[in-house]
Amino acid sequence: MSKPSLLVLAAGLGSRYGGFKQIDPIGPDGEIIIDFSVYDALRAGFGKIVIITVPDLEKPLREHFRKTLGEKFELVFAFQRLDDLPEGFALPAGRTKPWGTAHAIWAAREHLKEPFGVINADDFYGPASYQVLHDALVTQKPGEYCMVGFELAKTLSLFGSVSRGICQTDAQGYLVNVVEHTAIEADTAAGVATGARTKRADGEWEPIALDSTASMNLWGFDPSLCAHLESQFREFLATQIDNPKSEFFIPTTVDTLIKCGKTRCKVLKSGEQWFGMTYKEDRDLAAKAIGQLIADGVYPKGLHLP
Repeated sequence: MSKPSLLVLAAGLGSRYGGFKQIDPIGPDGEIIIDFSVYDALRAGFGKIVIITVPDLEKPLREHFRKTLGEKFELVFAFQRLDDLPEGFALPAGRTKPWGTAHAIWAAREHLKEPFGVINADDFYGPASYQVLHDALVTQKPGEYCMVGFELAKTLSLFGSVSRGICQTDAQGYLVNVVEHTAIEADTAAGVATGARTKRADGEWEPIALDSTASMNLWGFDPSLCAHLESQFREFLATQIDNPKSEFFIPTTVDTLIKCGKTRCKVLKSGEQWFGMTYKEDRDLAAKAIGQLIADGVYPKGLHLP
């Protein structure tokens, strides 16, 4: 059996961050978050690394990896293009926003021939999360999926709202429902989250439990997903193609497949502390956290592959 691949979603424009956060260094030797993600994934047993990005970032990323992790792993690039649409659809004039995370996976479809994990380029998930995901991918049944869930309290930014898929599971730990919340804010005291609230569609805020299980786009799929994505993307475009802010989300896709009885998705648990680069102010906290992990021996000084 071939090793699972890892798909890194690195095509975001970083509108809230103010630039290409995918290549903003946070490590003491110029490492970026993707370096630690790839390092953790390869240690856990993943094989090929597929990076879905925009053409302007391919060369900088290739050069960066040569300087940090080297060339001891298979690295493939794919591109999320606005005009990469199913037959019968054409890009509407004025569309500048990427079509969303589910479209990003579909854009890499030619490179996804084995079970694969999906991560965000700007999120740090922790070594244990990759091991849990890898072990599930090599044992799960064909056509079934999995997701690594995090405690919401460990996924919030102190500097503004974040998007999270909030999950409900059944008694066996399979996903029953996942709802994408596009604006969740932490209530803070002395720099610590003491509560959280989410903005409803009507613009009003309501509390949300800190111990909710949050999807951080750390998913495990098999290649069957790509055909489902194309079918659902067609349905999405039929009603949303002229909405310039519409996005085709992974959690929505999985939720639809579950409700149609076409798959099951096991929710795995990670106790890791998430951190990411949603806002520019997040960078200093991420750099501090990485520095502590290196000091604790979780990562070597001068990140490299053995």
